[in-house]
Amino acid sequence: MDSFLQEKNDYIVRALDKYADTVRRICFMYLKNHDDVEDIFQDVFLQLHRYDKGFESDEHEKAWLIRVAINKCKDLHKSFFKSRVSSLNDMEIPYEDKAENDVMQEILALPQKFKDVIYLFYYEGYSVPEISKILGKKENTIYSQMHRARLMLKEKLEGKTYGNDI
Repeated sequence: MDSFLQEKNDYIVRALDKYADTVRRICFMYLKNHDDVEDIFQDVFLQLHRYDKGFESDEHEKAWLIRVAINKCKDLHKSFFKSRVSSLNDMEIPYEDKAENDVMQEILALPQKFKDVIYLFYYEGYSVPEISKILGKKENTIYSQMHRARLMLKEKLEGKTYGNDI
């Protein structure tokens, strides 16, 4: 194998090691189906393999992968096949911790625009300005969506107790 192909393969393996969990979680938030998640996951990294412009930094690369994953998930939802077929193999949320599972269930139940900002802020650690760039929305819109999403989550989770019940 010539050196260019070897370098490209090493680069993709490094990206998979570094970003696979993030891309899978993003896809799962949108699709909630293991098979669809795996299909989109492969498409995202195939597109990375084909991308030849390079990235300014690791953060730029991660943001690009997140944006591609979101776009591919949205495209799948809009597809003719997906809009007319239901899956029989819906995957359960892969979390062991009951409190975290309940919170994730409530996050997944939010409308998509709120789900995106909450996930990117709390689970991926992006700041509001970074989320604004990733989602292509104004910062004030992101702040408003964060506030509304927090209120919705607070309302839904208020009656639930977490911790050790003795």
